[in-house]
Amino acid sequence: MSTDTLIADRLEIADLFARLARLLDEKRWEDADTVFADDMAVYSPRNGELHGIDKLVAFMRQAEVAGEHTQHVTTDLLVDVDGDQAAASANSLVYFYRDGQAPHRTSGLRLACTAVRTPAGWRLRESRTTLAWMHEK
Repeated sequence: MSTDTLIADRLEIADLFARLARLLDEKRWEDADTVFADDMAVYSPRNGELHGIDKLVAFMRQAEVAGEHTQHVTTDLLVDVDGDQAAASANSLVYFYRDGQAPHRTSGLRLACTAVRTPAGWRLRESRTTLAWMHEK
């Protein structure tokens, strides 16, 4: 694989993590297919284990808390591309807040994902989220 291709893949996967954060913060569940592969699997303390975009979207819509917003900040992204698949990990800080108020809850997460190259670009096939810590006011 050429260096240019590797760099382009790594940038697209980094963009994928940014799109995931925005998807979650803006509650744009109808855009889940811009982040996740159709046969995706998500494992997290909040979601449990979900398979398929439709189940993920249904869960996220049902789990919305009226008036509560989030801001996800993703950092320390590491990507290891191997052909049409990549292992990626990152840390994420999540701030839970209400309009005009300071966060009432914050959490630190560790993300471990498998991304795959699809005809539409890189997508997450598997995402495992581990809660590192949580603080509530």
